[in-house]
Amino acid sequence: MNEPGTEGVLLDQAALHDRLEDAPAWLAEHYRTFRDSMLGERDGSPFPCYFGIEVEREGDLLYAACESTTDPAALLRLRDVLYEYLETYPDHADRAPLAVFFAPHEDDATEADYHEALWHVLEFLHVHDPDPWPEEIPTDPDDPYWEFCFGGEPLFPTSRAPFYDERRSRYSPVGLEITFQPRAVFDGITADTEAGERARDAIRSRMEAYDGVCPHADLGDWGTEGDREWRQYLFREDDAESPDECPLRPTREHPKAPAELLERGAWRRFSGSNAGSDEAGGSPATVLGVGDD
Repeated sequence: MNEPGTEGVLLDQAALHDRLEDAPAWLAEHYRTFRDSMLGERDGSPFPCYFGIEVEREGDLLYAACESTTDPAALLRLRDVLYEYLETYPDHADRAPLAVFFAPHEDDATEADYHEALWHVLEFLHVHDPDPWPEEIPTDPDDPYWEFCFGGEPLFPTSRAPFYDERRSRYSPVGLEITFQPRAVFDGITADTEAGERARDAIRSRMEAYDGVCPHADLGDWGTEGDREWRQYLFREDDAESPDECPLRPTREHPKAPAELLERGAWRRFSGSNAGSDEAGGSPATVLGVGDD
């Protein structure tokens, strides 16, 4: 973690802060607005998720930056970072989500574009996952116990994007943002526990105060009949712009990609790619690694 250069590496907060001055402008602004939303207030109300506030304030979050939601090199490097994150987070902190910042889309990007981008990223990670889908997790997204999995672990990827007007707790002005949280970090605070009920009620109350609107109708709890995990990954604002059913249909078939693309460092096979140049411009899409020299 925190290797030098721009090869897809996992970043802790100290490394990110050290290199922000030399980072692309979009990343510096992305992180600034992220940190401001976590630690600031809106109309006197703090950010709804106090776990998010705590991990940013205490420096427990881990980070990655990705210059494209479509370029294979960028997404393979992100895949490597996510796999390294799963190996790292248990020893990093009690709660250590991974926040991934993506470069801006075009100025006229719609809500539908962001839904498409999120699910393309998740599908790419699924197809290029070095590990099979866990046996204990159903593959049907309509099952209340379904959730996205990678590297053999169930994950909860919550997203923020620029298209939200009122729901500011899900607003990210620069571009798509995905925060991956392993299901394991929710042990003891799920909806079927007293602590979980208290945490959920507190977050819902804070969300209503922060957003100024009622909590989203799709906000639910994993394993609760009628709730669907996938709908919470990127809340819909306009039904016509959002998917009616989960765009990802995972399978237990493994592997799904050629063996050479499942190896770490496979992104180098695409190092000359110019794909993804519609996002942010600049060099071929990469995951930005910032760390100590």
